[in-house]
Amino acid sequence: MKQGTRQLFIQTGSLIGGFMVWVLISSLMPFIKADIQLTSTQQSWATAIPVILGSILRVPIGYWTNKYGARKLFTFSFIILLLPIFLISIAKSITVLLIGGFMLGIGGAVFSIGVTSLPKYYSKEKHGFINGIYGAGNIGTAITSFSAPVLANTYGWRFTIQIFLIVVLVFSLLNFLFGDKKERKVNNSLTMQIKEVYKNQKLWFLSLFYFITFGSFVAFTIYLPSFLVNHFDLDKVDAGLRTAGFIAIATLFRPVGGWLGDKINPFLILMGVFFWLTFAGFLLSFTPSLPIYSFGCLLVAFCAGIGNGAIFKLVPLYFSKQAGIVNGIVAAMGGLGGFFPPLILTILFNLTGHYAIGFMSLSEFSLASLILVVWLFYQDKLDISSKIINNAAEGIVVTDANGAIQRINPSFTKITGYSLDEVKGKTLSILQSGEHDNDFYKKMWVSLKTKGHWEGNIWNKRKNQELYEQWLTINALNDDVGETKNYVGRFNEAKLDNHLLK
Repeated sequence: MKQGTRQLFIQTGSLIGGFMVWVLISSLMPFIKADIQLTSTQQSWATAIPVILGSILRVPIGYWTNKYGARKLFTFSFIILLLPIFLISIAKSITVLLIGGFMLGIGGAVFSIGVTSLPKYYSKEKHGFINGIYGAGNIGTAITSFSAPVLANTYGWRFTIQIFLIVVLVFSLLNFLFGDKKERKVNNSLTMQIKEVYKNQKLWFLSLFYFITFGSFVAFTIYLPSFLVNHFDLDKVDAGLRTAGFIAIATLFRPVGGWLGDKINPFLILMGVFFWLTFAGFLLSFTPSLPIYSFGCLLVAFCAGIGNGAIFKLVPLYFSKQAGIVNGIVAAMGGLGGFFPPLILTILFNLTGHYAIGFMSLSEFSLASLILVVWLFYQDKLDISSKIINNAAEGIVVTDANGAIQRINPSFTKITGYSLDEVKGKTLSILQSGEHDNDFYKKMWVSLKTKGHWEGNIWNKRKNQELYEQWLTINALNDDVGETKNYVGRFNEAKLDNHLLK
């Protein structure tokens, strides 16, 4: 078995184990609150608190993975998790529950390890799909949501939590024995990497998008068990099964989103994701019946899964040299996206008696993200066009409809000697050599006005007064109603046969 394939199996399995532990409290909250007296606000804090450390640690863990390797990070993380699991199993107060839950966040923070490590073993063309497969490890939350309530019904919630001590020990040994000891390390300064990326607007846009997609996944995962029991009076096990179904759908579609991101523009995928998330949030805000509510939740799961996979195709695409730190930042923002909604929903319910405003906020944030994705999609196209123009060997000049220069490329400056500041707002007459009469230029403008095109051999003058010959092509750019808005001229210094010379 190739090292990349072996690590994909080991690290994806480790993520499953980490996420199984991460949602222990939320999965068992209906049982815990029957044993430890908790207010609705305390329940929300207890279920949301693991998300804090699970989000904050993702940034340094992404960096440490590049520095020390996935083997050491996974092994060490699972050993540390033994303490909070034991603490929660003996908790008799909200204080111990919160302390244990906070440390339990390490189980969610390990996500940054695989998305930083695994791309090292594969070509860029496969990064979306590989990260999608790894991300499917969040099925661990479904396993816990399904199994924990069943076990708690039989053995009690405290013994059920202690069973997970075995889970983390197994994965710690698995990574220690079979993790890649020779993983390629990247030992760049953390401060330097942050300085390189924090001004890049794409980092914060991707963070916002993941805040919505992964945040909605985490929020629904930790909130659904209690919400379904309290709001729809469902049985605890039934609520756990429905939550597991939500998680399973989101998980299964994550590699699909990554695979699609490898095949087509990920921004197109995100347009569809945020459109339907906007609709889903709008639907849920009306507090519908259980069947319609279930449909809305399943739509959120589908969109979250596809979106999560597509976003982590974009990270290595734009930040190949700083993937570790960027993966950590984006993943951290996604985790925080799951921390706030349960608290906000509880506060709003206590104030208003319903959840409409909370779910509507999901719709509005998704709509704002949709607008930003559309803008980024066209901005990306403009960036590509700009790079093509700036790297072209031929000189390029753009004028307005009256011939006033608006933009030039570096080759224009190289050939003519003029910078943009020297020619902006002036006409191309600044280049006239005096070798052509007025009739020559009149014919040029007649051709542009009637045909929208002119090309030919022309003598011009550089800034240093040196005459040179060029082959010039000018095209008119029209708006939707056919009116000329700009002219684009392209030229090279002519290397022509003698019969073309003046």
